[in-house]
Amino acid sequence: MKNIGLFFGTFNPIHVGHLAIANHMVEFSDLDEVWFVVTPHSPFKKKSSLLDDHHRYQLAQIAVEDYPKLRASNIEFKLPQPNYTVNTLAHIAEKYPKDRFHLIMGEDNLKSFHKWKNYEVILAHHDIYVYPRVYRDRVTETRFDEHDKVHKVDAPIMEISATFIRKSIRGKKNVRPLLPHTVWQYIDEMNFYKN
Repeated sequence: MKNIGLFFGTFNPIHVGHLAIANHMVEFSDLDEVWFVVTPHSPFKKKSSLLDDHHRYQLAQIAVEDYPKLRASNIEFKLPQPNYTVNTLAHIAEKYPKDRFHLIMGEDNLKSFHKWKNYEVILAHHDIYVYPRVYRDRVTETRFDEHDKVHKVDAPIMEISATFIRKSIRGKKNVRPLLPHTVWQYIDEMNFYKN
């Protein structure tokens, strides 16, 4: 049985900050693998600058090629929209009954976790691995700090944002150091985020 951490996000695009956090989680906690669960575009939201689902999944796959303990997952693409994390967790647990699945989230998400659909069900069946985030107010206490299912992992604080990367590419800035080399190549060849 493997302990697998699920790192949900749009990954638009996946960048070195995502990889650093996921790699830290898998190397310095009791997780055996981390899966990047690429969130599909909600049909109820404006498209904005979100790349098509399959391109974001492809970028995540490319990013993890050299990391045997990291995987990209498109499992949410097959679920009805809009989808909730509790449903995805139930679906994954059913599909992979031999493994145990846990959530990875930033401490900013932990602050609002009590607003998630069926958060009590999630906590009853899954552990949560929390990585630090930078705050303006630095008030990071949450009602879950002492919960036995919540594990704060002293991962590096990464202040890289996908929004910044997209804006920079549009502004013709060189942001190659913020992206895995193969991800940058794919984005460049496909002319993503340029306008």
